[in-house]
This record gives sequence, structure tokens and C-alpha cells, in this order.
Amino acid sequence: MSPCARVSRRCFLADSLALRPAVFLDRDGTIAEEVGYLNHLDRFRMFPFSGTAVRRLNEAALAVFVVTNQSGIARGYFPESFVHEVHERMQHELLKHGATLDGIYYCPHGTNDGCACRKPAIGMIERAAREHGLDLHRSFVVGDRFLDMEMAFKAGCKAVYVRTGWGLGEHTWQGGNWPRQPDVIVDDLERAVDWILGQGQ
Repeated sequence: MSPCARVSRRCFLADSLALRPAVFLDRDGTIAEEVGYLNHLDRFRMFPFSGTAVRRLNEAALAVFVVTNQSGIARGYFPESFVHEVHERMQHELLKHGATLDGIYYCPHGTNDGCACRKPAIGMIERAAREHGLDLHRSFVVGDRFLDMEMAFKAGCKAVYVRTGWGLGEHTWQGGNWPRQPDVIVDDLERAVDWILGQGQ
């Protein structure tokens, strides 16, 4: 469990011994458009399919979390309070589609800070697993970067790669050099949910 992963909403300790599967979603490039360092609310644009996709996971009784690196905090590009504003906006947009998140975890550190929470480290999802009673080996990570897939591999989750955001370009130019391929590569979060729900969870 990482002591440094930050959470954008209150989490409750699991009150049941039954461990649940979860879906861990990257934010930028997976739920919302990749715009580089998001430093203004007007630049946050959620993909039109994201709300429905998350709602379908809710309806399937899968816990849903966002896990995101936010090194712009450490770099001084925006204050930590701004990350909370973005996450409030994201949750508001999801609610319009009847979708909710069980938690949002983010890493505020830079690439050279040596923290245990910055992806591909697994501190954020380890903390979510402890606080929410999750079975990581029955869980999924969805993201548009290979570092998301590395996090999935390290945690024992299924790795679902989407071609939105950085996905198409990174896979096209670097995918042949990846030491391990994702469990599945799909066009977007909507197709990722199709695949996840087809796994018989």
C-alpha cells in the first residue's frame, strides 16, 4: 500500500470479507480526451461513450475506479486543488449518464520523485484494494499507455489497451517492442467494456 497516492473522494474501508473484482480506468486518453497537461476546466472533454460505458460496469456490479498520474502538480503547472475540480467535473458528467465511480486515486509526484504510486507502480490500486476489499486477480486495468498495461501486469490484473488518446500511436510505433502484450487491444472504452463483460465476471 502506498502512503503517497492521493484520493479525490472519501473512501470507506470494506466491511465484508468477500473481495470484489474492479475495473481501474486511466483518465486522460481513456475516459476523456488527451490534451497534454490539462490545466483548465474548459479543456476537459469526456468522450461521448464514457458515461454509458461506466454505467454498464456499474450495472454489472463491478467496482469502478479512476487511477491517474498527475505530475503537473509536482511540475508546478497547476495546483493540487485543480485536480479535485477536474474530478468533480468528471463525476458530474458521468452522473448525467447514470454512472458513478467508487473512487478516484491520483499520483501528484514527478517522474524522478521515487514514489510508490506513480504508474506503472501499483501503489494506487493496492490502496484501492485495501480500502475497498478488491480481488486484483479478477480485476481489469484499462488505459491508452503501455505503462497502464505494466501496472496491470504487476498487480495481476487483466490488461485492456485502448487506441484512444496516445493508444493508436504508441501501439503503432512501439507495440512491437513491448516485452509483453496486453490481454486485449480495442478501439475505445466502449469496446473495452464489451470485452470485460464478456469475461463472465
